[in-house]
Amino acid sequence: MTTPLALCARIDLGHADGRSRLNALRGTLVSQGDVISPAGRQKTIDVFGEPLSPRQVVERICEDVRRAGLPALLDYSRRIDGADGRRESLFVPVEAFAAAHRFVGPEFLAAVRRIRDRVERFQRAVLARDVEVKLPGGGSLRQRYVPLDRVGVCVPGGAAAYPSTLLMTVVPARVAGVREIVVVAPPTAFGADNPHVLATCHELGITTVMRAGGAQAVAAMAYGVEGLARVDKIVGPGNLFVALAKEYVFGDVSIDSIAGPSEIVIVADEAGHPEFIAADMLAQAEHSPGSAILLTASRGVADAVAASLERRVAVLERGDLTRDSLGRFCGIVVTRSDEESVDLAHELAPEHLSIDTRDPEAALARIRHVGAAFLGPYSPVAAGDYAAGPSHVLPTGGTARFAAGLSANEFLRGGSVTTLAKDDLAEMAADIRLLADTEGLTAHRRSVEARLEGS
Repeated sequence: MTTPLALCARIDLGHADGRSRLNALRGTLVSQGDVISPAGRQKTIDVFGEPLSPRQVVERICEDVRRAGLPALLDYSRRIDGADGRRESLFVPVEAFAAAHRFVGPEFLAAVRRIRDRVERFQRAVLARDVEVKLPGGGSLRQRYVPLDRVGVCVPGGAAAYPSTLLMTVVPARVAGVREIVVVAPPTAFGADNPHVLATCHELGITTVMRAGGAQAVAAMAYGVEGLARVDKIVGPGNLFVALAKEYVFGDVSIDSIAGPSEIVIVADEAGHPEFIAADMLAQAEHSPGSAILLTASRGVADAVAASLERRVAVLERGDLTRDSLGRFCGIVVTRSDEESVDLAHELAPEHLSIDTRDPEAALARIRHVGAAFLGPYSPVAAGDYAAGPSHVLPTGGTARFAAGLSANEFLRGGSVTTLAKDDLAEMAADIRLLADTEGLTAHRRSVEARLEGS
């Protein structure tokens, strides 16, 4: 692991060990499914009677829920989350949504509505639409998009409440046309019983919230239990056990991603704004774990950011947790050129990319691998987390090389529709015959000839 020189690791790529230190820092963010805190290890022993790995825990929970259904879900909720284990307590009662809506302040509800409208506006703009290609013989080829029937949303609720997760998952699903949306959240004051979470559900038309978290909630949505039909797709963030459970059930259902710790990579040149950069690094680090890596060829910017981090972390409400993240997962990387900064950002394929340079668009043009990009000094990642419009559910750990962030299109299933006239079939018949004969599938050839020759 990279050893921090002060509050945040300083890595100079001009030094012989610079690249290896950067690789070591980056490696701390790739979850292998076996990293767990001492408290988590003890909890595993308390629940299962032996020190299982997180993957073993997830496999056992998922298979138990698949096999036994509701009793297994209730049992794990009681043993892991401290729920009372009663069936009648599993779902939030309908009247609780309206009560929470009355309880929260009007300023909160107004903000939820404004954010909902922004997200909806963006998601409608990017929504895929049916495409039709007319054929010369009179037929057509069409790509049709239909919404999924049922979707499950995971909402964390351990250390804080996250109504923003509802907005960034439910609204895109609604825009896509999903009719049934189920929310699961831990049975905690920050989870399924949080008034701000429930009030947001009320605003978004969510009426099914299950008081369950972790792998047991993921399994319940994937396989179905008494009172809850299986869903088609599971989305939303969670801890390591949620991520591993989503990986485990993939194939029985679709998932959005297997997300790791939140992360930001910042590319800055000498025109960068050190105070803004430090503020964005702290915003990611306070997720704890959360990663922030600055790439800059300017030693002046690097020094100023380091000094700003020291000042700013001292007054943060989550200062101790943030300081720990800075020391373990963050780095100020001094590159040998602005071009190297850009090339490294592309290679790292970050969840969030912030570009604070003289020409952010020119830098972005060279960075193809990124979950979400934020250009210029007045585009903080927090705007994307809470209010701008694109979803904050994004690929992490370098998976932006092949994965994309959540959008309304992730809740659509595309399918082709082929309508051929006889002349269209005749035009392609020779090609079909040739390939069918080459592959030895003569019945395929004859299915065409029967239509054209009347036999």
